[in-house]
Amino acid sequence: MVDYRIDRHSGVATYVQIVQQTKQALRLGLLVPGDKLPTAREVVEATAVNPNTVLKAYRELEREGLVEARRGLGTFVRRSLGAAPADSPLRAELEDWAARAREAGLEREDVAALFTAVLETHYPAHPTTSQGDPS
Repeated sequence: MVDYRIDRHSGVATYVQIVQQTKQALRLGLLVPGDKLPTAREVVEATAVNPNTVLKAYRELEREGLVEARRGLGTFVRRSLGAAPADSPLRAELEDWAARAREAGLEREDVAALFTAVLETHYPAHPTTSQGDPS
């Protein structure tokens, strides 16, 4: 199951945070097809958000084909995303790197900026033509 954490100071809409955290759990294999999402009531009790906000997030996930609501039963995962399991060796390397960054005195925002810059180098939003390709 996923435990939603809402950051009221992030500037990101609460329902979007729920959608993003659900997608992250799907990418990491923490949620798999057939798993049941927490009920809206459970999310409300854990996060103190409006029930309509939770339902809006779940509707968005359903619209994207990631979950399906089953009347009287709950909301269930239909499909997973990505291929980065939570126990990946790459995660362990990233954990080590993050620990070293913290020891070096970097703040969370510094680490995020650095990681984003590297990410953009390897996964550009608009891929350019490959090297050696004259087109």
